[in-house]
Amino acid sequence: MNGKILIGTSSFGKRDPAPIELLQDHGLEVMPNPYGRKLICEELINLLPGVDGLIAGLETVDRNVLVSSTLKVVSRCGSGISNVDVDACRELGVVFKYTPFGPTQAVAELTVGMMILLLRDACAMNSSLHGGKWDKRVGFQLKGKTVAIIGYGRIGRRTASLLAPFGVRLLAVDPFQNADEESVTVMAMQDALPVSDIVVIHASSEKEILGEGEFAMMKTGAFLCNAARGQNVDEIALNRYLDNGKLGGAWLDSYAKEPYAGPLCGHPKVILTPHVGSYTTEGRLEMEMTSAQNLIDGLVESGKTPQIR
Repeated sequence: MNGKILIGTSSFGKRDPAPIELLQDHGLEVMPNPYGRKLICEELINLLPGVDGLIAGLETVDRNVLVSSTLKVVSRCGSGISNVDVDACRELGVVFKYTPFGPTQAVAELTVGMMILLLRDACAMNSSLHGGKWDKRVGFQLKGKTVAIIGYGRIGRRTASLLAPFGVRLLAVDPFQNADEESVTVMAMQDALPVSDIVVIHASSEKEILGEGEFAMMKTGAFLCNAARGQNVDEIALNRYLDNGKLGGAWLDSYAKEPYAGPLCGHPKVILTPHVGSYTTEGRLEMEMTSAQNLIDGLVESGKTPQIR
C-alpha cells in the first residue's frame, strides 16, 4: 500500500510508536504534524496536497479543506466528530472513520476523580501544604448528592456507572434519551439544573450549553465539571457566578480557545487541566491503534492495495 499520511494530532505516537509503525508496516509514508499543536484550516490546506490519508485530532476538517485536498480517508483519533464535515466527506467520496470507544473509560474516570477533588477542596489544601500551611478544610461527600449528566452517550453512561456505587441520584439531560433507566432519571435541563449538586457535561455538541441563564438556574453551591467541548460553557459567565458565590467550584478540561489563558486561571474555586481527558497510556494507545487501523481499512475501501512488509 503506497501513500502519504498526515498526522494531525500532535501527541500521536509520542508515548508508544506502535501506531506509526503499523502505518509504516503497510508501506505508508507518515508525515507528523510540523507545528506540534492544533492545526488551523489554512495550514491543513497547505499540508494536504498529495496526502492520501489524515489522522485527525481536534482541527477543523471542513468542506473547504476537503475540496482543496487529495484525501481519500479521514480517520478521527477521538470520539467527537463535530470538527469534521462528515456530510462533505460522504459527498466527496472521502472515507470517514473515528474511534468512539477509545476515550470512554479514561474520561469517565477523570470526571469522577475531579468531582471528588472539588467536593473535598483537595487542590487548595495541597497548595497550602506545599506552601507550609496546615490548612484543614471541611468538604462534602458524593453519597446523597444529585448529579446531572448533560450528554448521556458512551462517556456519560460510563460516568453514571462509575458513580452509581457512591449512592448518588443520577439525572440524564439528553434530547435523544427519553426513557428512565433503573438508576438514572431523564430530565429536561430547566428541571435538572435547580436540583443538581454537580453538573457534568459530556455532550458532543460544540454549541453553548451553559450560559448566563443556565448558571442562574443552578442550585446555589453547585459544582460544574466540563469534560466535553470548551464552547459548551460561557467562561466569562462562569467566572462571574463563581465570584458571586452562586457556584461552589468548577473543573474544566477544555476551553473555547486553547491553550487557555483566560480569567479562570488562578481562580481559587477552579481546577484546570489542559484537555487531557483521554490522556491515559492505555486509552491513548487503544485510540491511536484503532485510528491507524481505521485509516488502513479506509484506504483499502477507497481502492488502495495493502503491501504489508
